[in-house]
Amino acid sequence: MAGEKTTVEQVFEALVIDDDGRACRDIPDSACGEEPRNFLTHVGSLSLSKLADGLVDPKLVLSWLMTTLGAPGYLIGLLVPVREAGALLPQMFTAGSIRAMQRRKYAWAVGAFVQGLGALGILASALLMEGRHAGWAILASLAMLALARSVCSVSYKDVLGKTVSMSRRGSATGLAGSLSAAFVIAFALLLVSGWIERMDIVLAGLALAGACWIGGALLFATLAEARGSTEGGANAFAVAKENLSLLRDDRQLRTFIATRGFLTATALAPPFMISAGSADGQSAFEGLGFLVLASSGAALVSSALWGRLADRSSRKVLLISALAGAVALGATAAAGWAGMLQGTWALPLLLLGLMIAYQGVRLGRSTHLVDMASEDTRAAYTALSNTIIGVILLAGSLLGVAAQLFGNVSTIGVMALLCLAGAWFASRLEEVQAR
Repeated sequence: MAGEKTTVEQVFEALVIDDDGRACRDIPDSACGEEPRNFLTHVGSLSLSKLADGLVDPKLVLSWLMTTLGAPGYLIGLLVPVREAGALLPQMFTAGSIRAMQRRKYAWAVGAFVQGLGALGILASALLMEGRHAGWAILASLAMLALARSVCSVSYKDVLGKTVSMSRRGSATGLAGSLSAAFVIAFALLLVSGWIERMDIVLAGLALAGACWIGGALLFATLAEARGSTEGGANAFAVAKENLSLLRDDRQLRTFIATRGFLTATALAPPFMISAGSADGQSAFEGLGFLVLASSGAALVSSALWGRLADRSSRKVLLISALAGAVALGATAAAGWAGMLQGTWALPLLLLGLMIAYQGVRLGRSTHLVDMASEDTRAAYTALSNTIIGVILLAGSLLGVAAQLFGNVSTIGVMALLCLAGAWFASRLEEVQAR
């Protein structure tokens, strides 16, 4: 019967519809009709992508893998900068080309597919090489993965803004984070159990990550995305110049980028926490499973909650998560000064607290940017902010110099202060969901 709801509509309404009903706030009626299927497609594709991210974590999994393969320390130290900056810096120069596409879902799908190939390249490097050669090959595959991720990052928020209504975007990304985290927790429990050789689990995880990205790409291509405007598609230098003018003219954009810039401390801190938690002659990576469990557990327990809160006030999510990050890092510094980080549970528990804050930062910044921008400025805002953050992350490599000079614990204390600065800037953001 015409009045009966499909299973997809029933699931959609059970997940996100509240007492306010299902009115679409800022997408056209044609997109509103397709929203239930599009919402679940976003959740499925993003869950697969986030699961793959957890299985190919440069801070934990790839660092352990390269250490085990005998790669030199200077190559291991490049993992996080290559992954983070490589995913962000190119975005100012890819936004114009992506803007020229009427349906940008294909940009995300191709990017996810290439990320899958990058993960399989890392797997092949680990199987066929050792030492320095393995290190360089893994870095090359990670660089390809990061560049493809930059395309996904620019295109995703634009597609999300066209296909899912303002009041439900945070719920989509938050639910995907929780679903993927549950599977990463299973991966971590296998690492903790000792039932299977750790290297075999990590290699199987890389293979699964490749399959997840490729599957997510195929699923995302099925989105019902209407043709969009293509104005603003230009060569790289013209796009860069236009985006920089947005930074000059929009005070809220500057405040948002400052907030996000200071809160990069939540992403940069884990390697310093692991180094600070390493006792003499024993690496904290011996507890790899517990560290992965803490990281994925944070996503499971907090992503959906952060997502629902972000739909109401992404500004408050950024403010609360900034303060939570400051508390977690401050407690880590205090524990380090007291000599309490070498226990079995101290570091994983502190990492759990930090990663809960990090999940809030990620979901808050994503939802705030999408809701702050219009359809005409969304891709440009995303590219500009991500490019600037990429430069900040590269500059964050100087924290390694600071750690050598003053110690890991003191550097973590400085990161706690950076989070407090991020909280101050977050308090000056507008309530974009109240518009």
